Amino acid sequence: MIVDFEKINEETLTNFKGGLGELLTRNYIDSDNKIMLSRLMPGASSGFHVHEGNSEIVYILNGTARFVYDDQEEIVNKGEVHYCPNGHGHAMHNDTQDEITYLAIVSQH
Repeated sequence: MIVDFEKINEETLTNFKGGLGELLTRNYIDSDNKIMLSRLMPGASSGFHVHEGNSEIVYILNGTARFVYDDQEEIVNKGEVHYCPNGHGHAMHNDTQDEITYLAIVSQH
């Protein structure tokens, strides 16, 4: 199966999960997975949330993201992956002047 993000409408989400600013995303969702190609605008963030019954993998395609992961901060650069396992929490921040482009996969357990 091919997921072609060019054929999926881009949605603009404001204050995603209680965060700040805009997140633009194209999502493929079924009962087992969410596959998302997203852009986090400069100064924007996702709110802190805990993954319960699922986990998330975030691959940074462009830019540098700051994650709050449980009680730690992590800087994730282009080409690196942030992983949030089931039962753990995280938030993503764009503290830069450039948008962050990333591929995220949330798998149900």
